[in-house]
Amino acid sequence: MSGEARAHDARDGLYERLRAYEGRPAATAGRGRDPVNLPMIRHWCEAMGDAHPAYRGPDAVAPPTMLQAWTMGGLSGHEGRSEEYGELLGLLDGAGYTSVVATDCEQEYLRPLRPGDEITFDAVVESVSPRKTTKLGTGHFVTTRMDVRSGGELAGTHRFRILKYAPAARPPRSPEGPERPRRPRPVINRDNAGFWEGVAAHRLLIQRCTACGTLRFPWLPGCNDCGAGEWDTVEAGGEGTVHSYVVMHHPPFPAFDPPYAVGLIELAEGVRMISNVVGVPYDKVRIGMPVRLEFRRFDEELVLPVFRAVEDGPAAGPGEGER
Repeated sequence: MSGEARAHDARDGLYERLRAYEGRPAATAGRGRDPVNLPMIRHWCEAMGDAHPAYRGPDAVAPPTMLQAWTMGGLSGHEGRSEEYGELLGLLDGAGYTSVVATDCEQEYLRPLRPGDEITFDAVVESVSPRKTTKLGTGHFVTTRMDVRSGGELAGTHRFRILKYAPAARPPRSPEGPERPRRPRPVINRDNAGFWEGVAAHRLLIQRCTACGTLRFPWLPGCNDCGAGEWDTVEAGGEGTVHSYVVMHHPPFPAFDPPYAVGLIELAEGVRMISNVVGVPYDKVRIGMPVRLEFRRFDEELVLPVFRAVEDGPAAGPGEGER
């Protein structure tokens, strides 16, 4: 911490008030909303691509990294959050540290959890850091430690760290000043170089296995269906629909202006790719919305494929999802 930051803390006494919450409960007598169960384990393994046999069958155990999943309160949140933890966050809000970002977590696994286990947990404010200045802004790191139990026996611990901060001010842009920061460059390697060469030429190329004819995207060194390593390409026609999407809300980052929509686009050829949805406000993007490929130049070197909403296309059908 800089000398200026230390002097600031000393003047207002905030850090000493924050430290007074160390060791106080953050959650008490918490209880998992559901017992450990096979459907949740199956969904987790499918999402993570983890096919380990230990997580299937009558003797299945839960993947250790699911430890926090059994304690989460869902969209309604936890009823067991302590008043002390709320006071700590309120003290930070009152000091101007109104933004929050999760920074990291640590887990320790002491025994496996099995379907049917009932989960209980308690959490404590383990530490509050001195005032820190980061690229996001200035604030304090708050670490909580959760002890997860099954049948009264400690099964694992979960440390979770957030930064409560005041966002750094953006320097004003001068019309005669430097140009807008450049977007990060895509990682190009021998497996995907052909795709990016196509993009530079305003062509969206899809790999096609020459052994079985299966189309694949993103580009891979071999076919997932038959394992063959030989392939050629077909050019996408550019028509597609929004299969799914998210709206990105994140702290200021050079070259990006949140919020914006990122879609999983199903191309007419049957493969899916991720890209920005443009041409409509982010809150008007809908599942099933027809889109059309276009290539957008972001700087003298970078061209990226994006998908523009087709405003006069058919409306999304029944069961349209919301973000």
